[in-house]
Amino acid sequence: MIHNGRLFALILATIAVLFALQFALSDYLVLAATRILIMAVFAMGYNMLMGYAGLLSLGHAMFFGAGLYAAGLSSYYWGSSLPVSFLIGILASAAFSFVIGLLALRTTGVSFMIVTLMFAQAAYLATLYFSRITGGDQGLTLPTDARSFSLLGHQMDMTSDPVRFNLALAIFALVLVFMFFVTQGPLGRLFAAVRENEPRTRMLGFDTYRVRLAAFTISGTVSGLAGALYGLVFGYIGSAFAGFHYSIEALLFTLVGGPGTLLGPLLGTTVMTMLIDRLSGLTTAYLMIVGVILILVNRWFPKGILGTIRERALPWLK
Repeated sequence: MIHNGRLFALILATIAVLFALQFALSDYLVLAATRILIMAVFAMGYNMLMGYAGLLSLGHAMFFGAGLYAAGLSSYYWGSSLPVSFLIGILASAAFSFVIGLLALRTTGVSFMIVTLMFAQAAYLATLYFSRITGGDQGLTLPTDARSFSLLGHQMDMTSDPVRFNLALAIFALVLVFMFFVTQGPLGRLFAAVRENEPRTRMLGFDTYRVRLAAFTISGTVSGLAGALYGLVFGYIGSAFAGFHYSIEALLFTLVGGPGTLLGPLLGTTVMTMLIDRLSGLTTAYLMIVGVILILVNRWFPKGILGTIRERALPWLK
């Protein structure tokens, strides 16, 4: 049963508009949109933890990197097909996020932020230390002959921009619908209860540690899924993707779009990616301008763009 029909209808309309965009955009913008969709999945994973469970992580790049390397290395060294490599990336991310969650969730608040940052930095340094395998800073480029797979009798060439866009859109749509049913269901309400008042939730008989662990594992798995998709779609894996910069990107995308809203990560990713892309072509001081714009956005939209709209006009926009 769908409890928020208007939101679900908006999700379906958004997916339909995104599909139609490929016929109106230039080749460059289709490629940019492909990256936006994948990074939006990453931001959706982060939003699950921050926006719905109220846990601020500074190390989510380690899950993006876990999916990226698990999928990429299995394809590069073992020659596994892209669907199998993608599945390996998802499973590795799920296992990694579960183990890290068992340890990190023993802390709260600022300590939790620091612990996630420490784990992420350790993971990043590991990709550099084992550079003979990972490629380190230089990275690894997946072989061209490994960049295609068969789907329903059709050969899918991952060097084709339309194929990459539609694959990214399909995965994005599946994750978005999955997130809808999780957040609008009993588990999502538990996440919100822990976020708003964990002691009271515990007093009602719920194991809040397990609830937070579930949120952390789902969040890390979705983020790793995005990493696996990124590596296989673009055919490149490198240490930079596990760096601190990518953790901050996920945080910014979520904050701008609106924490705790399903479509906020997509909006935030689109706004920030296009803004940085355009400004970087005009000036080398683009990050300063982006910083000023972020301050203004925070002034006018203190809960993110969609979060503020939800608060002021559309309460169903969860």
